[in-house]
Amino acid sequence: MIRYRAARASRRATLEMSANLVTPHFLFSIVSDLSRARTIRTLLVPGALIAVFLLFATPALAQTRDHLTDPETELVRFYQELDKRIEVFIKAIDRRFAVINGTALPSTKKLVKDEPEWGEAPKGTRAELLSDIARILDEAITNIDDVSRRDEKNPLISRSLRKLTAAANGYLGQLAGLKNQVKEPEEISALERVADNANQIIEVGRKLPSPAAEEKKKKKP
Repeated sequence: MIRYRAARASRRATLEMSANLVTPHFLFSIVSDLSRARTIRTLLVPGALIAVFLLFATPALAQTRDHLTDPETELVRFYQELDKRIEVFIKAIDRRFAVINGTALPSTKKLVKDEPEWGEAPKGTRAELLSDIARILDEAITNIDDVSRRDEKNPLISRSLRKLTAAANGYLGQLAGLKNQVKEPEEISALERVADNANQIIEVGRKLPSPAAEEKKKKKP
């Protein structure tokens, strides 16, 4: 539970750092908090291994399953721009919701000629696919964090966070439809993780200035 709370606080601090226009001193403070939280999580892994498995995934899933397919991983590597990479994460999540709900997969039409193929639809149980979604959201947040640490003024940060926030709002609607269907402990745990991540993203996304206000500030001498 301590590990879970530290991870939750780390994700929220990461997103808040990305959403706000911060001073270098404040940015340093937030990054330091993130580093401490991540250190705590690392140190607590051996002692909390059983609890983590019970909370977050089945033992076999936690040990062997990748949250992205190999082609999806190649797409993440292909797109170096933060906003394009976030779009890959969003589509990867949409593909899993489509499989869970038995609906059509989103279009995988190439945006550029040499873009890698998306490959086959992701496979797995409902618990596995929901766990994938939670971990993909974690990776998306980490990518925003990485760019924020290198260049907090990068305009792609707010653009990416807006896209992720809009997607997270849609995820909550889909989770509401699944809530009465999930019965197994692993499914319930994974669904709660997705909801928690989505709510944190939305909470921080609300703090972003409007695109018009952001553009106006850029034009100020």
